[in-house]
Amino acid sequence: MNDVYKLHGRLLKTTGAVENSPAALRRVLLSCAASAPESLTHARALFSRVRSPDTFAYNTIIRAHAHFSPSQALVFFLQMLRSSVPPDNFTFPFVLKAGARLQAAVDGVHALTEKLGLGSDLYVQNALVSAYGSSRSVESAGKLFDEMPQRDLVSWSSMISCKANNGFPYEALTLFQQMQMTERTRPDEVTMLSVILAVSTIVELELGRWVETYMHRTGLALTVPLGTALVDMYSRCGSVEESMRVFDAMPERNVLTWTTLINGLAVHGLGKEALRAFDEMKSSGVRPDPITFNAVLVACSHSGLVDEGWKVFESIGTEHRMEITLEHYGCMVDMMGRAGLLQQACNFVEKMPIRPNSVIWRILLGACANHSDVKLAEQVKERIREIDPHHDGDYVLLSNVYGGLGRWTEKSRVRNSMQELRISKRVGYSLISVDREIHRFVSGDNSHPSWGKIWNILSSVIERLKAEGYSPRTSNALHDVEEEEKESSLSFHSEKLAVAFALLSFKDSRTVRIMKNLRICRDCHSFMKHVSGTFGREIIIRDRNRFHHFRRGSCSCRDYW
Repeated sequence: MNDVYKLHGRLLKTTGAVENSPAALRRVLLSCAASAPESLTHARALFSRVRSPDTFAYNTIIRAHAHFSPSQALVFFLQMLRSSVPPDNFTFPFVLKAGARLQAAVDGVHALTEKLGLGSDLYVQNALVSAYGSSRSVESAGKLFDEMPQRDLVSWSSMISCKANNGFPYEALTLFQQMQMTERTRPDEVTMLSVILAVSTIVELELGRWVETYMHRTGLALTVPLGTALVDMYSRCGSVEESMRVFDAMPERNVLTWTTLINGLAVHGLGKEALRAFDEMKSSGVRPDPITFNAVLVACSHSGLVDEGWKVFESIGTEHRMEITLEHYGCMVDMMGRAGLLQQACNFVEKMPIRPNSVIWRILLGACANHSDVKLAEQVKERIREIDPHHDGDYVLLSNVYGGLGRWTEKSRVRNSMQELRISKRVGYSLISVDREIHRFVSGDNSHPSWGKIWNILSSVIERLKAEGYSPRTSNALHDVEEEEKESSLSFHSEKLAVAFALLSFKDSRTVRIMKNLRICRDCHSFMKHVSGTFGREIIIRDRNRFHHFRRGSCSCRDYW
């Protein structure tokens, strides 16, 4: 900002009033745009004194506000139109950036570009594709992209990003493949960041390895953004070892890189390693931010490091002089809850200086369910009902507590309440990739084309495991039925179906990788340990909270999750 003042002062001496000199005005406005957001007030004050700003002046003031004050940027654009100052192909990318999250604004600007004869300009079209992607208008972005007579690297990158960021990872990767076949232009960092995001979403480890090799082969440098994205990708794909390898190879790292590594170690149950990384981060001179502390506290929570977690929590305010956020308090409640310190966690919530929201209470309710503390669970459920009475998970958790204790009357009452309130339980499912195709399994669902074979192999696996010591945990069935029926219900949980399909599909000893949308139950956890030991297979399951690595009859979580 000091540079802006110095430039303005120097120009005042040499040219007089800056607003009366187009050349001087351009220099100051460009300097303000480069110094945003600190310079925005000065830029607006200067611009207000300009008698007849031209297209360049409006473009510059809109550009300066597009990212940091998008509503103000749109105000300047409307002022530009009312003043009959003609927009050009440089105006619309800045305007679209400002209004990108509003589909109505993007549609309106698109129509205006057509009216002004700029609809076929490549620069404008690229900005429109990007804006449609930001407003989640994937269909509109795709239609425009398909109709473009010519495309450049920005066109392809914008469309790939649109697909990857809006839940269409396979389509994003297909576009990347088409780009390689039809364009001579090599992808840049922006393109590859979207490709890595797509791979992370579908959790395809082999494809992720290919992407990294491709980057090396095409000469792309391991920049901070690319390295950080790869660290995150490998972690999400279940290979924390490769995540750490990329991290170690990075010539430069920032706070996001360190946080990504720590978070990856946390969800893989490597709490002590995460704490060591946190210490190394501080020693390297990188200052942690609030998100870093979230990651460190999650690491302590998932590994049962309660004392270490308290030290980290207290250091946020004392050592690092940061404000403790609601998320930090939530991590602490989760940590104490997982460790079975339920009353301590409840007292902690009651004494929080920030008013706890339903999420905080829900974390405590989940801990009560895991430790079968029905009395506290009922109290917590009442607190949640006062804040957010229509959340399905709360009823399910309380129902599970009653079922686990065999209190079927209370369980039935909770289920009836759900029906009266029209609250439905979220369907649990598991995903597994076989031959680059994602297979989705839902508990008890027999619609898979290979269902007969899956049922046969799963039945035989269960019988073999029983002979070697596996005993189904029928308390997880949570129904007032006979033991045999409970065992049958447990047999067809989605992750068991996915593992059976893997045993059917993979004739070699490759690692089985499964994604599950809910928390793995204790019976399935026990089942996976036995499968890994009996069949000599490594199984990696990512559930809603963390990764479980099953090897040689044990799990990386050490039965603490």
